[in-house]
Amino acid sequence: MDKKKLEVKLLLEALYSLSGFDFRKYNLQSIIRRVEHRMRINNIPTISRLTESIIYDNELLKILLNDFSINVTEMFRDPSFFRAFREQVVPQLQKLEKIRIWHAGCATGEEVYSMAILLQEEGLLEKTMMYATDMNERVLKKAQQGALPLQKMQAYTKNYILAGGTEGLSQYYKTDDSFAVFHSYLRENIVFAQHNLVTDQSFQEFDVIICRNVLIYFTPELQHDVHHLFYDSLAQQGFLGLGDKETLHFTPLAHKYRTVNAAERIYQKAL
Repeated sequence: MDKKKLEVKLLLEALYSLSGFDFRKYNLQSIIRRVEHRMRINNIPTISRLTESIIYDNELLKILLNDFSINVTEMFRDPSFFRAFREQVVPQLQKLEKIRIWHAGCATGEEVYSMAILLQEEGLLEKTMMYATDMNERVLKKAQQGALPLQKMQAYTKNYILAGGTEGLSQYYKTDDSFAVFHSYLRENIVFAQHNLVTDQSFQEFDVIICRNVLIYFTPELQHDVHHLFYDSLAQQGFLGLGDKETLHFTPLAHKYRTVNAAERIYQKAL
């Protein structure tokens, strides 16, 4: 093992001991990029010095944990995914009396509110309970507020239209000088909660699990563990939605799903 990898391994062990958050099975190159970014900002010369610093500086520890959290998201991200969900999954959900959806790794909530809007347009929102989870408490607080920078809404409106939106996106929020704030009825059936995919277990049975562009930051071993968590958390014939760079095909569980839409990485738990 080269010295840099050894230093990172020791850093991650320290993080786990100090915080309980386990990044030891995250993609190593992704971790190194984030570590080196923090070292440049804080003018810390070595990874070992960074490890020493987080032991004695709790604020730096929190900052580094935040650095490791993946918070890249947008409304109706990859619009073709939402269009496929609307066309191929919604007809199956319409048959259910109640619907439970888990957004794992929800970040600041843009995709959760996108799904709430889609379900509202399809007449399913009232009978749906959505659970939006993330390991990062700070981004969860932002998600709960349901307020997005107004300057982003033009791009999000384009995504909404491409995703098959049937109304106007602006009808779902009110504005002030800086923010678009979603109407309260979109938030009523969303539960935001802290959950760590690496260390926490299943907490409910779901008809849909959406976890997009999170698993790519995990090692194959950890991806297998999370896929087992998802499989155990899905109801029979439940749906799993992954990111465009993620797949089930390499996992031992692949044969236990049918492919609903290969291009959009939508799968259904087989009987």
